[in-house]
Amino acid sequence: MKVIAVNGSPRTNRNTATLLQEALHGAQSRGAETKLVHLYSMDFKGCASCLSCKRKDSRLGGLCAMKDDLKEVLQEILACDVLLLGSPIYFGNVTGEMRSFLERLLFPNLSYNEGERSTFAGRINSGFIYTMNVTEERAREMNYEAVFQSNQNLLHILGGDSEILLSCDTYQFADYSKYEASRFDAEQKARVREEQFPVDCRKAFELGARLAAV
Repeated sequence: MKVIAVNGSPRTNRNTATLLQEALHGAQSRGAETKLVHLYSMDFKGCASCLSCKRKDSRLGGLCAMKDDLKEVLQEILACDVLLLGSPIYFGNVTGEMRSFLERLLFPNLSYNEGERSTFAGRINSGFIYTMNVTEERAREMNYEAVFQSNQNLLHILGGDSEILLSCDTYQFADYSKYEASRFDAEQKARVREEQFPVDCRKAFELGARLAAV
């Protein structure tokens, strides 16, 4: 069992990365081999619309034709059993790096033929962890659910099941007194960090263990 986690946050040791690590620990508890990839440490771009993956004579096998830091990662992912994704929500959506990554992974496996959704012959189960500064209630009001469901639907191109985990009202600053952020209650944020974030970490662990056991 091979499980790969992809961190779409620029931070390598904060909320999103921590939850992905917990998910990997869960997978490891099931005996899985794991790897964590940080997108912001790589040099790559989104889909260039070269359409090489749609040519009738293509030998790419679902792999993007672009040659950059993402190429080997995409090869590994297409051969893995479970894909774990994590991204903070920026302006109501995933980070630009995560979106570019999804384009490069999924578009080459999206079929343009009538009656066929995907050309991917394997099965990769997935879990998407979203972290956000807003409360769960505010996320509903802003219809973040549409983003979550859209990405979940896209991940079905990989032939497997897909789960979603939300971590809301996250602790954004180490010291709120140093930032212009009066709309946020620092004491409330600290309570959420102390009481809810450990719960989210446990859920992430359980997510990784569950997906690795399938």
